[in-house]
Amino acid sequence: KTLHPAVYSGILARRDKAEHMTALVELGLPTIDVVVVNLYPFVETIRKPNTDLETAIENIDIGGPAMIRAAAKNHESVIVLVDPDDYAAVIAEMRQGGVSLATRRQLAAKAYQHTASYDTYIAQYLRGVQAPTPALPPDGGGSIAPTLPQGGEGSILLPLPEEFSVSLHRVEEMRYGENPHQRAAVYADSLGNPAGTLIGNLRQLNGKQLSYNNILDADAALEIVRDFAAPTVVILKHNNPCGLASGDDLRDNYARALAGDPVSAYGGIVGINRPVDAALAAVIAGTFYEVVIAPSFSAEAVDILARKKNLRVLEVGELPADSDHDRVLQLRQVSGGFLVQDRDATAENDVPMQIVTVEHPSLEQVNDLLFAWRMVKHVKSNAIVLVSERSLVGMGPGQPNRVDSVRLAISRAGERAAGSVLASDAYFPFADNVEVAAKAGIKAIIQPGGSMRDDEVIAMADQHGIAMVFTGRRHFKH
Repeated sequence: KTLHPAVYSGILARRDKAEHMTALVELGLPTIDVVVVNLYPFVETIRKPNTDLETAIENIDIGGPAMIRAAAKNHESVIVLVDPDDYAAVIAEMRQGGVSLATRRQLAAKAYQHTASYDTYIAQYLRGVQAPTPALPPDGGGSIAPTLPQGGEGSILLPLPEEFSVSLHRVEEMRYGENPHQRAAVYADSLGNPAGTLIGNLRQLNGKQLSYNNILDADAALEIVRDFAAPTVVILKHNNPCGLASGDDLRDNYARALAGDPVSAYGGIVGINRPVDAALAAVIAGTFYEVVIAPSFSAEAVDILARKKNLRVLEVGELPADSDHDRVLQLRQVSGGFLVQDRDATAENDVPMQIVTVEHPSLEQVNDLLFAWRMVKHVKSNAIVLVSERSLVGMGPGQPNRVDSVRLAISRAGERAAGSVLASDAYFPFADNVEVAAKAGIKAIIQPGGSMRDDEVIAMADQHGIAMVFTGRRHFKH
């Protein structure tokens, strides 16, 4: 019935065109001056656990969007309402003699955005539905998912879509942007499962209003700790980790993470991938931080952390499985458009390790090398990290040449560099990097390999008795 021509005649008839109004009279049809639509709850339906495809499709509204778009097109004559929050303001204008053209146009713009967002969620959902036998479309283009499987046995890596849209919903306005003169807000998008993500499931339990930089750093901390299966604590400052440790005891992990760079930790962000209890909260409270973020906090932990009234305590719920989160595409704005890429996902059991030196790493060194390899992808390039006993002891981020990053990491580690392992996010272009590492007492190195001078780099490692492993995979982060 919502697709009946009598409905659309009443909505679309131009009141300023005599032929339109005459046709309505001849057909015995009234004008429709207000259209109020609540669309079928498609988004709410697909977010329910175990929603099947048939149920999702049944909740795709057809007549509703059509009526909304028709009313928005004729907004000079028709008021269109898609948000109950707008009812009161429209009623107030009606009581004052009529709804202004400016308000009608604003409502029309909101209506078109509403249906665009609705369609975006539908397209995103359908792209992510796994067919019984995955196959490329006959023409090889067009309607392929922005959520993509990452490959592996039995999977197929589909091409990036020729076109796709992103629906953004404002969650909260920030106090300001990166700097006080910049406006800012945080929006949730349609690209990923909201469960376990910072924006989709965020609850602030204490502290001042979040700032733009708080959100950036908290998200980076969450991305790091969810990359480790073992209980893990990260301390992060200005989007770079300055402390990281994994192990069975969270309090010990925190102490080792803080020891990674206690100077930089001041005013930083603490991220944890396990629930926070009172004992852990008590030790965290001993240092000044801006944010603490974790899946959950006990009531006692919240009470302890809330004694620091400005400390932002963020609860995000259970962290998502890799298979859910790793398929989400990353968007980055550039002038006039966006760069789009897969997330840099690295399964813990999917790190090819080719030993290229005479010296082989010990089992303990292999564990540290794997830990360092998962760590280094979260550090700005050129990235170097030093690790000992699954703890970050030194880090060199964002230098214009790699040997400076090695020197910086060693400088920060101090005496702890001796006996540690080193991870590099990209290959060593020259053997001087290994020579500097050897002088500091570093015993094993993990790096992608692939340099024209790999033979020289390996020879330098052999000269100093350093075990070196190639992965064949790079981890740039700009």
